[in-house]
Amino acid sequence: MLDTAPPSPAVVVGIDGSPAAVEAALWAVDEAVDRDVPLRLLYAIEPPHSGCRDHRSLTHDFVTAEAAVRAASTAVEAADRPVKIEVEIVHGRCIDALVAASKSAAMVCVGALGIDGADGGRMGSTPPALVTRARCPIAVVRRPTSTPTADGWVTAIVDGSADVDVVLGHAVDEACRRSAPLRVLMGRRPAFPEIQDANVGAESTRTATADLERSLACWQTRHPQLDIKAVTVPGSPLNYVARHARSIGLVVLGHLAGDQLYELTPLTDEDELDFSVLVCEEPSAP
Repeated sequence: MLDTAPPSPAVVVGIDGSPAAVEAALWAVDEAVDRDVPLRLLYAIEPPHSGCRDHRSLTHDFVTAEAAVRAASTAVEAADRPVKIEVEIVHGRCIDALVAASKSAAMVCVGALGIDGADGGRMGSTPPALVTRARCPIAVVRRPTSTPTADGWVTAIVDGSADVDVVLGHAVDEACRRSAPLRVLMGRRPAFPEIQDANVGAESTRTATADLERSLACWQTRHPQLDIKAVTVPGSPLNYVARHARSIGLVVLGHLAGDQLYELTPLTDEDELDFSVLVCEEPSAP
């Protein structure tokens, strides 16, 4: 069933007619079902470069928008999940429409190569720009042809910043939703003695891992069925992600680490994401 979307909480998906956008809509279904909110398909009709449109152009743009959201809604309906579908077609820049939607959305989802990157080999500019401006979690969904299964690891990258609890909360929810293993990853910059002595470095890594495991104990107690492990690596955690990219289904980043989105892209084959990325909302002020 298709309704005109009211300004109410929903999982919002940016639609642009690309296969990546349809994949994002399918990915978002479980997010909406589990939150008991509608799935809103949002299409933004971009303003013309010349600043004006004639009636024929307006009609063409609206027909194109309707076709795009209908294709996405048809794919969602075929998934046969109990989700209410809403449609919103607006005039304006895509990034502005998504940012506005994020103010009341439970989550905003976009395709990794959709929106302004639908025909290119690399991620477009919309996902990174959205991450910096949005007011809710942002999911950047991998390309439809990715080889890893949807049940790959959920990998949370933490760094001891203020949003670690937000990151872990989302990561645990996503892992439970997928019945997937959760790996909580922390990078550690080696001290000079560790560089000189491998044994010192190994012992420091073991100590850091034990500290991280203790901080995860409460999450394990709340979710005893969850396969959750702490992983501490020297240097950047992105190196670990690169080595295990084919086993990862979702990477969860804190809001402050959202600028790593572009850094994650070159880690995978063909400069495209082999996993989806969830960037958390900015933590609330204490």
